Amino acid sequence: MASVSTYDIKSELEMFDITCDNDMVFDKMLEQCLCNRLQGEDIVLEWVAFSTTKGGMKLNLDTLEQFEHEVLNKKNKFKLGLSKREDSHNRTRDINSLQDLIKAEEEEESLLDSYSTPAKGSQKRRLTTPEHPQSKRTAALIASPVLLLSPASFSPSSTPSQKYSQRGGRGDVVSTFGAVQGTPWMGRGGQQQGAQLELLEGSEDSLINNYKYMFQRLRDVRNVLTEKIELLGEELRTHFSIEEFSPLSLPAQDCVTVLGQVCCDSNGKLNAQSVLLEAGPEQGGQQVPVDLTELREYSLFPGQVVIMEGMNTTGRKLVASKLYEGVPLPFYSSPIKQEIDMDIEKPGQLMVMVACGPYTPSDGLTFDPLIDIINVIVRDRPDVCILLGPFVDSKHEQIEKSQLTETFEAIFNRCVGSIIEGTKGVGCRLVLVPSQRDVHHHFIYPQPPFTLHDLIKDDAERVTLVPDPCTLLIEGVTFGITSTDILFHMGAEEISCAAGSDRFSRILKHMLIQRSYYPLYPPVEDVNMDYEKFQSYGQMPVCPDVLIVPSELRYFIKDVLGCVCVNPGRLTKGQVGGTYGRLLIQKCSTSIDGKRLSPCVAGQVVKI
Repeated sequence: MASVSTYDIKSELEMFDITCDNDMVFDKMLEQCLCNRLQGEDIVLEWVAFSTTKGGMKLNLDTLEQFEHEVLNKKNKFKLGLSKREDSHNRTRDINSLQDLIKAEEEEESLLDSYSTPAKGSQKRRLTTPEHPQSKRTAALIASPVLLLSPASFSPSSTPSQKYSQRGGRGDVVSTFGAVQGTPWMGRGGQQQGAQLELLEGSEDSLINNYKYMFQRLRDVRNVLTEKIELLGEELRTHFSIEEFSPLSLPAQDCVTVLGQVCCDSNGKLNAQSVLLEAGPEQGGQQVPVDLTELREYSLFPGQVVIMEGMNTTGRKLVASKLYEGVPLPFYSSPIKQEIDMDIEKPGQLMVMVACGPYTPSDGLTFDPLIDIINVIVRDRPDVCILLGPFVDSKHEQIEKSQLTETFEAIFNRCVGSIIEGTKGVGCRLVLVPSQRDVHHHFIYPQPPFTLHDLIKDDAERVTLVPDPCTLLIEGVTFGITSTDILFHMGAEEISCAAGSDRFSRILKHMLIQRSYYPLYPPVEDVNMDYEKFQSYGQMPVCPDVLIVPSELRYFIKDVLGCVCVNPGRLTKGQVGGTYGRLLIQKCSTSIDGKRLSPCVAGQVVKI
């Protein structure tokens, strides 16, 4: 760029009959030329165009400040962004490229500052010094999760949701569990060593690697269902001290005890008149209708393995008089945990936060809810944060219509990148759970975990990628986690009589005593079940201390058979804000008079 002087600027201004007696004005314009790489005639032309639109604005230091803010800064940013976009073929920058660009820009401007004389009232950036190693602008951009999730990066939606931004009741507690009065809802914030996390099944046995699906044969599916009936039936027979099971379709004049799986006599919804009991191969493998009129109370759903007592005089219908329900698995206990239990010192507490997608309102692809939950994580500093999908929701209208300028995978990577960058320094472990509604991921159940290839070592150490479902050990406390809406699916199929009004508790009890994260058979159409993998990874290895089951249904947190069950709700409900959950966990469970106390001390469901 050719040199420019105050004389050149004065000459250009005189051509437009613009005069000024303050020499500091010319010094300021010279500084603007150097900082924006402009010639004297260029900056004068820009000023004339600007002042004309403002009704003949006079030239002075104040108006030059306004001119720099409204014209020069915007043009400079546009030029920098244009050159970068041309190199990347209109792809959105990632956080590393943006940080490099900002750093280079600031180094250039700092060099120009050192050669120029700041005018009075100039609002230039401070030079980088050992006492101030990083400018406020750079620090703010690196710390802010808005960086990767700017509304301008999406098309056609570029404006925040009005209903979401105007929501009320932010931070209100809508459901509680345990002694929450005066409880400090604050994690350790990285002051101690990070919480220990591991999959209970072990990494070598979990769905870490993707697997081939849709290759299962009907015979294999049948074998899985048969084995489920036999295994649960043996557990029930031992628990209730039953000598043997009678063949289901064999006529008998006495009361018989039979084992089987509940199913429906048609493709419709199960009802009291359509219940069938299907026996395993050892009991004949037949289907027999069941008369429920003599049962005082029951709760049944398709796929449930049960024992029934009753009369079957013709071999064609069982008149049930008694129903045996199962029992849950024992809770997890390890030698290390037993040693801690014997310790006299009071164990520490962990704060676990749980949030479930979608992370955008339904009327736009602005990730304001995700940004808000990141800010909550930074504020409360939980020890562990469990984030469940969908992160890129396949049911979102704009995603269904593919009205986007980038791939689903790219959007997901920016979401995760924002979460990781936005929570740096907080000291919490992040657990990411996929969902059947994640449009970029495998639509199969059980679902393999996400894959993130570009994580640096420090980030990889605090990010745990788990499958759906999974059983997670957090400091010796077991968390059963599934992002599939089993509550909604079973709630539509379950029938009951005099079994209480709390349907949620009934469904959760079924999950625990059937020892499965998805006991419903057949599954709903949205769930593509791989039964061979489900046999290995869809069952509960132990009864979890905490069961996380997010659902479209109403949020709750409650104790069921000693397991604290949590539906944190979804972070967004249509166009408005939703809820998230937080738990205080005792590192080891205790007992009083032989009665086990849950390691979950307290819990809350909170509005975002």
